[in-house]
Amino acid sequence: MYEQLIERFIQKAYKYPKADQEKILGAATFADSKHENQKRASGEPYLIHPLAVGEILIQLKMDADTICAGLLHDTLEDTNTTYEELSQTFGQAVADMVEGETKIANLKTMNKSVQEAETIRKMFFAMSKDIRVIIIKLADKLHNMRTIQHLNPQRAKEIAGDTLDIFAPLADRLGISWLKDELEDLSLKVLKPDTFNYIQDYLLSKKSEQKAYLNRVEKSIYRACGDAELSDIIVTSRAKHTYSVYMKMKKRKKEIDEIFDILGVRILCNTMTECYTILGVVHRLWPPIEGRFKDYIAMPKANNYQSLHTTVMALDGKLLEIQIRTKEMHFTAEYGVAAHWSYKADTGSDSGSWNKMDNEQFSRIISKLKIWSNEIESSESYMEDIKGELLKDTIYVFTPQGHIVELPTNSTALDFAYQIHTEVGNHTTGAKADGSIIPLNAPLKNTQVIEILTSPNARPHLQWLRYAQTSSARKKIKAWLNKYDENILIDKDIIAKRKAPDHQQKEEQPQPPQPPMDDEHIVREVFDAKRVKFRVGEEKNMMIHIAQCCNPVRGDDIVGYISRGRGIIVHKRSCPNLKNMAEIDDRAIEVEWETEFPKLTKRFSVTSKRTYDLFGEIEGALRKHKGHLIEGRLHDDEEGKLRGTFTMEVEREDDFKKIIKNLKTIPSVITIAEIK
Repeated sequence: MYEQLIERFIQKAYKYPKADQEKILGAATFADSKHENQKRASGEPYLIHPLAVGEILIQLKMDADTICAGLLHDTLEDTNTTYEELSQTFGQAVADMVEGETKIANLKTMNKSVQEAETIRKMFFAMSKDIRVIIIKLADKLHNMRTIQHLNPQRAKEIAGDTLDIFAPLADRLGISWLKDELEDLSLKVLKPDTFNYIQDYLLSKKSEQKAYLNRVEKSIYRACGDAELSDIIVTSRAKHTYSVYMKMKKRKKEIDEIFDILGVRILCNTMTECYTILGVVHRLWPPIEGRFKDYIAMPKANNYQSLHTTVMALDGKLLEIQIRTKEMHFTAEYGVAAHWSYKADTGSDSGSWNKMDNEQFSRIISKLKIWSNEIESSESYMEDIKGELLKDTIYVFTPQGHIVELPTNSTALDFAYQIHTEVGNHTTGAKADGSIIPLNAPLKNTQVIEILTSPNARPHLQWLRYAQTSSARKKIKAWLNKYDENILIDKDIIAKRKAPDHQQKEEQPQPPQPPMDDEHIVREVFDAKRVKFRVGEEKNMMIHIAQCCNPVRGDDIVGYISRGRGIIVHKRSCPNLKNMAEIDDRAIEVEWETEFPKLTKRFSVTSKRTYDLFGEIEGALRKHKGHLIEGRLHDDEEGKLRGTFTMEVEREDDFKKIIKNLKTIPSVITIAEIK
């Protein structure tokens, strides 16, 4: 039907062997016949999409099977094609990859976000068996993002958000840097069009000036390398991509004209030794900026990226980031895990030191994917694990014996201890970083030497669930507490606190419910111990269930109800059904969200006109966004106005911004500012 489109597409595969070209052509023709009358949101023939995905996979130099699966990736989902048909025509590997791409069937019980979450979970499983599944998915996502303007704005924003949260970090994890950069830029264009255009316009306005400057820099580097008898090098330069400039502005809280390291220069050479020689040449040419040198050759990133990074004070006193790497390292940096197939496809060779290194790095990534896959399978909140942990940047720390341990950014000594061994974690009493004692909840820093102090009598505490950042460490802490702490039951990310033994109860005085006041007691209420009739012993294996009537979600204020035969049912505290339940006072039990982290404490100053109830108005504004006023002081100034400082607790940075916005609407408030 669309022979010309297919003809134009197959010409892109001219580097592939004849047999591969025929197989790819067969898949394109098959896709054409299956998607015959289907149209995209833009009104174009649907076939344009699978052909574009195939083209991106050719650009990534993927093998013929992957390109075929890319061309056919929507056939199981959108046409009458069967798995058996694909398997017989194109082989089982292609059929399996297409199956891995297919969304979960649209079950009536699933809303769109649950369905998408389940599809992502399925994709992770398929990817742990064959990593090519995710490479096809990234190519699919890239073409969808390139043509996203045809969708309604709300849906486009949802897709762009997912791309930024999941798919761009995945491309980064797999080391495919150009794909990651383009996905980030396309997402920013949808989510913050004004910011995107502002940065683009700025970069465009500086283009000719930057080009002239970078030409001078390149000539200086070529000359200096020539003097050092390094002839076979390639120097390239560019401005950073839009999203990375945006992140620099956001991180440093600076305007674009205050960001000085927008320009980057890359030097490619042939051997690792030459990389370090060139580093010396560059540092003799221009002084390096202290603290801005990173050696990713000696310590590659988790995605196998290798390069030397240094920032120097270059010509005209401008800061310039320079990356130095071999051509093979550059190939891996651009293509990541896709390089594993492209090397073989390009050269037909399985020999050479690069190939040996590639196989080792590839195996490392595959084993990591399998670990991810297992973690997701047993995780209640796997979407948060994927976004918050699996796709986070990583740090490297050392054991005292010099072994490298890789952990997600913000990991603590407890995460490190449990990564070493469950028993080391369970008996931790303290930790040292570079010889100095550190708190168990302090985030570890890159390249620290971490020593764990243990004692046979030490044991996990409930508070450790707040300190541990990785789901694997939290899982081990939960398992220990469930098994050995008779007063606690943890299930479905909820902690139920068991009643203390009777003889202790007599000594305890009933306390009225109190609002949370410090980091140790977050989102908890102190209950009258006599009300809690939760028995220890035969009740050990009780289960926790989420009430269907009010469906509490993480962050809601919750209460547990012990039902006969069904375990603990968790309701929102505001659930209207609670008051009708039998013996509600006797059967209530204290429960809290296991993953609730300590709240943020914020201080702010206020100037206001004289008013009798400024405290009341401030407390009202805080309550709207789950804020809590800890303390406040007001005094009169010389001008007869009220001035004061307040301290509040909030759950998230965003809530604080909303509260400040709310406080500004109070008629009597003149100025308000955060105290850093």
